[in-house]
Amino acid sequence: MKKIRFMDTSFRDGFQSVIGARVVTADFLPALEAAVEAGFTHLEVGGGARFQSPYFYCGEDAFDSMDTIRKAVGPDVNLQTLARGVNVVGLSSQSSDIIDLHAKMFKKHGMTTIRNFDALNDIRNISYSGRCISQHGLKHQTTITMMGLPPNMDTEAHSPSFYCRILEQILADGVPFDSLCFKDASGTTPPSIIRETVRRCREMLDAAGKKDCPIEMHTHDTADMSVACYMAAIEGGAEIIDLSMAPMSGGTGQPDILTMWHAFKGTDYTLDIDAEKILKVEEIFKKCMAKYMLPPEAKTTNPLITLCPLPGGALTANTQMMRDNNCLDRFPEVVAAMREVVEKGGFGTSVTPVSQFYFQQAFANVMQGPWKTITKGYGRMVLGYFGKTPAEPDPEIVKLAAQQLKLEPTTENPRDLNDKNPNLGRAHAEQVLKENNLPITDENVFIIATCDEAADPKGLKFLKGARPMGCRFVSDATTSKETKKETHTMANNAPAAYTVVVNGKPYAVQVIPGGAPVITPVAAAPAAAPAAAAAKGTEVTAPMPGTVLRIEVSIGQAVKKGDNLITIEAMKMEQEIKATADGTVAAINVAQGDTVESGQVVAII
Repeated sequence: MKKIRFMDTSFRDGFQSVIGARVVTADFLPALEAAVEAGFTHLEVGGGARFQSPYFYCGEDAFDSMDTIRKAVGPDVNLQTLARGVNVVGLSSQSSDIIDLHAKMFKKHGMTTIRNFDALNDIRNISYSGRCISQHGLKHQTTITMMGLPPNMDTEAHSPSFYCRILEQILADGVPFDSLCFKDASGTTPPSIIRETVRRCREMLDAAGKKDCPIEMHTHDTADMSVACYMAAIEGGAEIIDLSMAPMSGGTGQPDILTMWHAFKGTDYTLDIDAEKILKVEEIFKKCMAKYMLPPEAKTTNPLITLCPLPGGALTANTQMMRDNNCLDRFPEVVAAMREVVEKGGFGTSVTPVSQFYFQQAFANVMQGPWKTITKGYGRMVLGYFGKTPAEPDPEIVKLAAQQLKLEPTTENPRDLNDKNPNLGRAHAEQVLKENNLPITDENVFIIATCDEAADPKGLKFLKGARPMGCRFVSDATTSKETKKETHTMANNAPAAYTVVVNGKPYAVQVIPGGAPVITPVAAAPAAAPAAAAAKGTEVTAPMPGTVLRIEVSIGQAVKKGDNLITIEAMKMEQEIKATADGTVAAINVAQGDTVESGQVVAII
């Protein structure tokens, strides 16, 4: 009987795939400690979206979270994190010094292993980042990303031969690695391809003198194929599989540990677990997560994903954003539109950040018309700014991207491009910290580099004291906005502020740990002025739903056709709303932070 090892993904990929990575560390510590007591020795606990989300949504520092987790599990547990090659733990690619700093910081804060992948399987994006991981004393798990292709797509990409060629390039490059992972973020690769790929790559590793290098398989249950895929990988020679625990298992997450243990009955394989202990851990975990809202689509399987590869982590994150923007009813159309987007984009693996590029472009195609707008991420990808795609992108799409983004196609190494960019790198981050009178530490430099965008410097805001709470709780879904409106919260026993309406009267409530709450009546708003006559002129409407990020003009300002009036954010991308005629701004009908619907009149010229 062969014992199959597993990595528990509950506390990283489980969180990302089921609830968009939005969970406070203190809430899941009891389950983490119980898992270690039950014999878990390999846990995925950070990286990926679980680096940015603490700053953006959970009111806590990701480095503090890693320190807390290491203290809770002890010194011997293999703590693993996820990195996206030259993107490390952000959606944007980084310069060499930040890539190196990533490995240094994750080693400093208690991590053992880093799974390192590139969505395009471009060896240039894996090589340097992998070397940094090894040089800083971490175990490097080099990764080949997989997905299943929709029917009638003529390409050699994502076949066993394609994956074996990537491994050949990794071996020829000489990048050191301790294990090899095949990562299928969408759970769409057919078991037959997985079995053949793993078998052939096992032979290649053995021939290269790496018989002791284990192969790990990662997939999701989104398309209801995960158990079959894991059986195929094991039959091909994989020694480790990724599993999760309820309530973060199944659906968009990994299959449950108990499910896989049961599937092994009557075979030559087994998991070395005590099922009764796992049951107890899962009960503790369910209690820990009881206050968090689990979106229904995260807990079900979706066979359509086999035709339109959408990762578990991207599916729930994007459906939640579509909920926020009141357009979830268009989700089936967006999923269907992804087929063409994947094909014309060059077949990059549908995993972060490429999965986000695919979804954003499909969303734009549905909301604005096919290929009317080339989104920034998708456009830069087909132009080569993230590396070489597995197949050549559609020439017409490349031409459109170059015209709209005003960029020329490139074949240059993305890391070299980033090293030349004055707005990237350590020097730039240190300057931002200096200008804002913040301490220049390695941690702060890395936060600025990986969490800031020019239009929305969330990392800087966090370091300056902003602690937004964007976790989605069950109470948020059941309590009306009229009875409770949370205006600002802070995690880890920090103060929290609320506005509570009682009998129609609003009260400001500040909750201070260890002290009595401070309750202050909110002054009534002044009586509304008589309504002004409606402005007349050319109406400017929102091309898609989103949130108002910036208002670029003021009433009375002269504008030309094509000038940007308002910038909205939708699905993590900015969309400019431009003037449709020359004239003077007569009215602006929205405010910063408002949610707008497609077709809503936002300004009048």
